[in-house]
Amino acid sequence: MKFKRIPTQFIAALGDAAATSGTGAEAWGIWRVDPGPRGVPLDRYGRLKDALNIAPAKWTFDKADWWLEEHGLIMESPEFPLAPGKYLVTGDREVEAVLTVHAKDPAGVQRWELSDGATIHDVTHLACRSARYTPALGASACGPIKARQSDFPVWAGAPMPAVEGCNKQDYAVLLVIGVADVG
Repeated sequence: MKFKRIPTQFIAALGDAAATSGTGAEAWGIWRVDPGPRGVPLDRYGRLKDALNIAPAKWTFDKADWWLEEHGLIMESPEFPLAPGKYLVTGDREVEAVLTVHAKDPAGVQRWELSDGATIHDVTHLACRSARYTPALGASACGPIKARQSDFPVWAGAPMPAVEGCNKQDYAVLLVIGVADVG
């Protein structure tokens, strides 16, 4: 199969770092442009709120479902779900692999697999950290205002910090450098 090189995109993936295949890709998303430079520093969250939750890069902040990256930047959400297809992915270390994302089955479950025995860890860009934050059950508030700037930066491979009143889901970040050339 031939792949068309593209400007780097970023997949937010969930799964066991040692897995070479699995289910759950319906919960994976993609940033088509690097969300880091489009992010809002934690210490500027007040300005984001004052701007009616519209970031300078023109994305909308959702206080019930928000993302942070390893430097403490509030990020836009990736696009969900990740479309079925074949993606050439890497962690920008030694391994490149083909990620195949299958169409959803009748129950809405989406399978995925990596080529050549590659694992999620092999194709995770370890320097990139991302987590999704949502209000914890019964929490009165969950927001970037409760994140501690002293918790950043987050070092490669370390979990993202907890934020008071929030549930946190860490995501692996896979770099997409090509897509299947179907034409």
